[in-house]
Amino acid sequence: MKNVYTLLVLIFGGFLTGFAQGNDPAAKAVLDAVSAKFKTFKAVQSNFTLQVEDGNGKVQGTKKGTVWMKDGKYKVNITGQEIYCDGKTVWTYDKASNEVTLTKFDGGQGTITPQKLFTNFYDKDFLYKLNGEKKVGGKTIQEVELTPVDKTKPFHKVYVYVDKASKAITTTKVLEKNGNKYTYSVQNFNGKAKVTDDSFVFNKAKYPGVEEVDLR
Repeated sequence: MKNVYTLLVLIFGGFLTGFAQGNDPAAKAVLDAVSAKFKTFKAVQSNFTLQVEDGNGKVQGTKKGTVWMKDGKYKVNITGQEIYCDGKTVWTYDKASNEVTLTKFDGGQGTITPQKLFTNFYDKDFLYKLNGEKKVGGKTIQEVELTPVDKTKPFHKVYVYVDKASKAITTTKVLEKNGNKYTYSVQNFNGKAKVTDDSFVFNKAKYPGVEEVDLR
């Protein structure tokens, strides 16, 4: 399975990059509502699963994870990997190798963070349309289809499923040109999470023998 953070970037970045440019006002309204709702939260915790299927529909792997977000900080825990960011440094810890890589955080416009993945940080990359609504478990789910303007991207379609009542993402599917499909499913979402600032800093003392690779 690819680097987990790369997948999160692909999935979240994929469905929230078309807010300003597109040809379906109804789809724009749905995505704008998701962004506006997210911006009202001070701290967020969300549990999710990430499933990968090959071109034949065979599941290649499934990972469970949790993401925490507060102000410009974030933390991602997913099977085999932990990512911390305090707004200055990003620590990526690989459990199998007991190695942590430090990189300098770049908060510029071109940087993708979990917070930006829930908001309209791109404006020109996708065409989108609202495919309609369907009932799922008593909820009304809206499906937004996005097609990348840049045909060199490794994926050709992104589907976003939004709970119409809560204005929250329930599922995102990314279809790659090679047939692989990545499905991100939100298990729960807490917009009133209690998170301390030190939660976003990698504590070396908790990982005996950890090897540091400082790329800052």
